[in-house]
Formats: sequence, C-alpha cells, structure tokens
Amino acid sequence: MAKILGIIGGGQLGMMLTEAAKKMPEHISQVIVLDPNQNCSASLVGANQIVGDFKDKDAIIELSKQVDIITYEIESGDSDVLKSVENNAEINPSPETLKTIQDKFLQKTFLQNNGIPVPEFIKVESIDEVKEGLKKYGYPALLKARRDAYDGKGNFKIDSENEIQKAYDYFKGQKLMLEKFVPFKMEVSVIASRNTKGQIKTYPLVENIHEKNILRETIAPARTSSEVSKKAEKIANNTMDVLKGAGVFGIEMFVTQDDQIVINEIAPRVHNSGHHTLQSSKTSQFEQHLRAILGLELGSTELIHNTIMYNILGNLGFEGEYKKIEFLQNNVFLKMYEKKISKPLRKLGHFNLVGNDNQTIDQLLDELSQIKDKMTVKSI
Repeated sequence: MAKILGIIGGGQLGMMLTEAAKKMPEHISQVIVLDPNQNCSASLVGANQIVGDFKDKDAIIELSKQVDIITYEIESGDSDVLKSVENNAEINPSPETLKTIQDKFLQKTFLQNNGIPVPEFIKVESIDEVKEGLKKYGYPALLKARRDAYDGKGNFKIDSENEIQKAYDYFKGQKLMLEKFVPFKMEVSVIASRNTKGQIKTYPLVENIHEKNILRETIAPARTSSEVSKKAEKIANNTMDVLKGAGVFGIEMFVTQDDQIVINEIAPRVHNSGHHTLQSSKTSQFEQHLRAILGLELGSTELIHNTIMYNILGNLGFEGEYKKIEFLQNNVFLKMYEKKISKPLRKLGHFNLVGNDNQTIDQLLDELSQIKDKMTVKSI
C-alpha cells in the first residue's frame, strides 16, 4: 500500500524528492512538506505544505499525524521532537542518527571513535580554550559552529593571532569546536545510501569546486587515481555501516597532499554534490533516498555518463526579481528551483552538462567555460 511521505524542508532538495516520489505512485501516494516559506519550491511541484519552522514542535507533531513516514532535506530539525513522534510515523534517517550528525562535534567524535579518519579537533567553550587549541594546531585553523551551519556559514578560518577575538565574536555565543586545518589538494564527496534492511551502496567519487565556501561545480567522476577513489568509497561504506541510519548521505572529504582521505563532514540527506545523478546515473540520489527509507532494493549507482554539475547562484550585490533563465542544448539539463527572489550566492538552480560516450572530463570543462556565462542571473 502506498504511503504518505512527510519531508521537513521544502526547498530545492524537497522539490526534487517530491518529483522523484511522483514517479513512484505505487509506493508514495502523497507528499507533505514542512517549510516556513509559503509557496516553497516543493509545493510548486505537487507537495502539500504545512507552513512552519523546521524546529516548530507543534508543526512537527502535526506533520507526523498526517503522514506514514518522515524524512528531511535539512538537518536543523529538532531531533528530540522527532524522537517523540516515532509512534505516529516512521522516521528515516532515525532521530538518533540526526542527533549525532547535526552537532559537528558529536559527529566527529562518533567517527573518530569508530576508526574513521577525520581532521584533529577539540571542543572549545571559551576564548582561552581557542587560544590553547591554536598553540597545539598552529595557523591556520578553523573555528566552527557545532550546529546549524552549512555552505561555509558556520566556519571562521583563523590565520593569525590578531584574528582570534574577531573569530570568537563572529559566533555570538554559539557552541563551538576548533579544527586543525587540512592543506588538502582536492575536495571530494561520496553519495552513499543505506536502506532499512542494511543494504549499502555508494556512487562513484566526485570532485567539488567551491566559490566563497559554496559549492559551484561537481565533476563526476573525480579526477583522482583509482586507488584514491577506492579508498574514499571504502571509507564511505564503513561510515554507513557504523551510522546505521537509512537514507542517502552526502559524505564530504578531503584528499590530502599524500593522497590520504579524511572526512570533512556528513549531511544526513540528499546532497548538492549528488545532483549530477539526475542525468549521470541509472538511479538518481532522490529516487535512491526514497528507496532507502521505504526499505526497497537500492538502485544501481553506476555512472553512465561523465557529467559536470554547475550551480546557478545569485550575484553578489544584487537582491530582487531576476530574468527567467532558459537554455537549449541537447547535453545541458537545466533545473531552476522557482525561487522568485535572487540574493547574493543564493542557490537558484543548477544544470548538468552531460558527456557523450567519448567526451572526457577535460573536454566537458572546456565546454562548460563556453556556456556558463549564459546562465548568469540578471535583474529584470
């Protein structure tokens, strides 16, 4: 019998989960999202919406009464409230898994305790502890908010002693951790999935290029040796094995100068660096997530086409309505998130540039350089 799916968050990830759910009517009959923004992206493609904050206890309880299963597209939901409504609806990934991951200090501690490589880190509760940590790690080092941080918004790179006070004040009393800086040569990620029966599958390693701490490009597959790729995928498998939660997880990693892999952080949800799977792979990350939380057999993660995903971001110095972006080219798949207002560096859409059977990544990158400016956000 088809289930009613609830999603905490109705932005672009919720939008694409809703679209995937509509292709699985035998398993999902309806989608309801909880999101504070009226007419959120997911609601525009057929999801019903409860308007409310992701942490609103009453709204989460109401959602749980209306659905059979709950998942999320954002990790800032209240894990304790979610735990309290497990009798109303199945929740995947589990509230326990969410609680571990949404606090970066707990996440890193959990990974470290399970023998999974992470950068060195400590909990800091005062500026004096930050100073002591910096004596140990040296400069630069990263001061990080433990919760509610994404797209680089929760990080402050401390390059010298005279930046310590500024960095500490930046977080305005949030719980913090200090992390040793990793002089990586590449940022990569693995989209990994685990279903409720314990089946685990990973997508091939991808390479991520950031701009002002926000993902701009994902290159699939990553331009690494097969040895590095296998090492990363093994670490991702081990991570999924110990985490236990069901769903798709975005596992962000660094490749060090000597080709070692350390985990930067994990997102307990579908991930921006997995958008390429909509065209590159036999099974998209969105379908895979739904298959995982429903306890279905996981789909193939084989990469069929070399693909580059490029994020369309709002321009710096501009906020307001923008001209509709349209682009026609056979190997370009444009996906706009139907957000009416552009804000600086806001994710407004993405496109996948898909290679043919003979196209190399370098050839695709050349092609990307010729077309990406045509997707620039412009004011009306």
